[in-house]
Amino acid sequence: MQFHDSIDAGKSDPEPARNELRERLPPDENVLSTLSVDLDQRLCFAKGLVALTNRRLWACEADPASGERQWRSWTLGAGLTLRHFDHAGVGTIELHDARTRLARWRFTLAVNVQALRLIRQFDLQSAALLRGDPQIEDEPALCPQCKLPLPPDSDECPVCARELHTPPSSWVLLRLGRFARPYRKQLIAGFTLMLVATAATLIPPYLTIPLMDDILIPFQDGKEIQPWLVTAYLGGLLGSALLGWGLNWARTYILSLVSERIGADLRTATFDHLLSLSLDYFGGKRTGDLMARIGSETDRICVFLSLHALDFATDVLMIVMTSIILFSIDPWLALVTLVPLPFIAWMIHTVRDRLRTGFEKIDRVWSEVTNVLADTIPGIRVVKAFAQEKREAQRFRVANQHNLEVNDRLNKTWSLFSPTVSLLTEIGLLVVWAFGIWLVSRHQITVGVLTAFIAYIGRFYTRLDSMSRIVSVTQKAAAGAKRIFDILDHVSNVPEPAQPVKIGSGSGLQGLRGRIDISGIGFRYGNRSVIRGLDLSIAPGEMIGLVGHSGSGKSTLVNLICRFYDVTDGSILVDGTDIRRFGVADYRRHIGLVLQEPFLFFGTVAENIAYGRPDATRAEIVAAARAAHAHEFILRLAQGYDSLVGERGQGLSGGERQRISIARALLIDPRILILDEATSSVDTETEKEIQKALDNLVQGRTTIAIAHRLSTLRKADRLVVMDRGQVVEVGPHDELMDRRGAYWRLYEAQLRRADMEGGDEPADDVDDTMGAASLTPVVHLAQSTE
Repeated sequence: MQFHDSIDAGKSDPEPARNELRERLPPDENVLSTLSVDLDQRLCFAKGLVALTNRRLWACEADPASGERQWRSWTLGAGLTLRHFDHAGVGTIELHDARTRLARWRFTLAVNVQALRLIRQFDLQSAALLRGDPQIEDEPALCPQCKLPLPPDSDECPVCARELHTPPSSWVLLRLGRFARPYRKQLIAGFTLMLVATAATLIPPYLTIPLMDDILIPFQDGKEIQPWLVTAYLGGLLGSALLGWGLNWARTYILSLVSERIGADLRTATFDHLLSLSLDYFGGKRTGDLMARIGSETDRICVFLSLHALDFATDVLMIVMTSIILFSIDPWLALVTLVPLPFIAWMIHTVRDRLRTGFEKIDRVWSEVTNVLADTIPGIRVVKAFAQEKREAQRFRVANQHNLEVNDRLNKTWSLFSPTVSLLTEIGLLVVWAFGIWLVSRHQITVGVLTAFIAYIGRFYTRLDSMSRIVSVTQKAAAGAKRIFDILDHVSNVPEPAQPVKIGSGSGLQGLRGRIDISGIGFRYGNRSVIRGLDLSIAPGEMIGLVGHSGSGKSTLVNLICRFYDVTDGSILVDGTDIRRFGVADYRRHIGLVLQEPFLFFGTVAENIAYGRPDATRAEIVAAARAAHAHEFILRLAQGYDSLVGERGQGLSGGERQRISIARALLIDPRILILDEATSSVDTETEKEIQKALDNLVQGRTTIAIAHRLSTLRKADRLVVMDRGQVVEVGPHDELMDRRGAYWRLYEAQLRRADMEGGDEPADDVDDTMGAASLTPVVHLAQSTE
């Protein structure tokens, strides 16, 4: 008996069950695929095993009473099928024959890839048996998203991975050229100044030849010095020095201005592109990491462009022009000068590869430090409330220590490289001195030529040493550029249409009326299906209430209507036009959204209310605040509407923040209003006041409201009851109560809880009552007591 499955050694595999299965199977029955089940029928954590062989499907589960393993098996044949679905983080596989369900296994989505692999092997083996083939070859598992084969011994698809940590290449810096294109004239001027300045700095060593051969050495032989000639040569030295200083100042100033503007444009372009990406991108990123990329990485690139790239270009010009002068003076002596170059080039090539991966890792590790800061500082109130200062300090120490260790490892390489290059240049200078003295002794060159040669070689080796040191900063800049272009290269999952339909123009739409038609839509978060086959039509001006337990798809549905995500199946039409044909920003201007967790920006109350309409007058702002019943508490603030709310509105209570966010939505006068549990953060009295304002607000405006407090939705034209990503009931409150269906059970459960708590209304939270009034039978996930 053989195991063909590549995941046999997974950490969650129940090895005792596998060993027992080996003993049960005859020699000619081979295991093709396995699934390590980690939940039992009560949704408690428990280990189990489902195994597919070339003849049968085996299952091992622990008996709830005795805890002993129980084995069952089913012979593969016609009519036997496996069905797979998932909901709220729990996956399910059901075995069916032509008449009934034979078995069911549940598991967390951590092993969902194993489940998909098992089902695929089951279908292939069943088809093979029907054809008369005894056994299929074990095919590679496929990625559930792109359907490409997964690598051996891996459940991660390299194509669908969010970000591959490939080492950066120095060539990525050339992609900055598009940001330099608007400054072509300044760059050409700066390069011309650099060329002339470099030539000016090469004049003084050349003037040492006549100073030595025509003035100093003849003077030692008794010849009289000519003052005018000395003055001319010294004047040439001073003039070239002043010319080089002036040209270098102008060059540095111009190119520094250009580099700063390139850095600013890079930051702006990156932030603009970041804002255009869908919410799916931000769901997989840390705030600290994104801040580090736009902040420190662009600063690093700017420093590289303004200083090191300029020095590198100067060094190259100096080396090239110095080499030309050296060969023009004496070719043989010039060749001796180049002896250290092959060794230095080999070292640069070797060290560059290590630095390339090292700096990329340093950037990732540094983002861990910034992530701790980004988590802790905004949540400082929670940290202090739970007295977790020491814990957060320890988190920071661990991240900081990791950063220190990674830098130390890289510094070991770099600390050896720089002194070695300096040693090689010193050896080269020694060789030139020895060979030059030999040439002077044979009267092939003069002392003045050797002196000039040594002066030029000093410049040559200095620039060569400088270029070798630039390897480090170049790889740092390349690592930063790669992380920046990882953002710029990311394509939004919510793309702009090639030819967008403009609302109120050529499409014939004179502004949105607000009719929404949802036709057979489906949506998945990765491997997890959230919405499936949903149909719903909403008339213009109608108020719809969405109810259901957590994970039923309510918030996902409104996110799809707002086009924060795009549907994977079906379509959403607004006034008969697919929302994917509208420009994203143009469409969202007609939608008012009040989130479950209100977010306020640092600024005044008036600025936060006018966020969607910065040009709104103070009278319009006050009117929106009055409609949201926020005017009274705003006037009680120290500066009224000009009071600062603090970062994320920390200076206000939860209910006050929510009412300001409602006023912000009211001010834009949207055609479609979405309230995502908008009253969850206010007390009952305040909710009644807001509800009065909303009664007037929803007139003539399509409104979709999500609320756990069912009493909030009594005045909705229709209630839409959702469960597992599907609509299970639709109708007005009274009609749904008369049906005595899913909504009635939910409402009655809340009413009973309110009676037990001594209240007059149904309880606040649907989720708390779902165990007693589930839309479909629901078993709560519980921790096993084993």
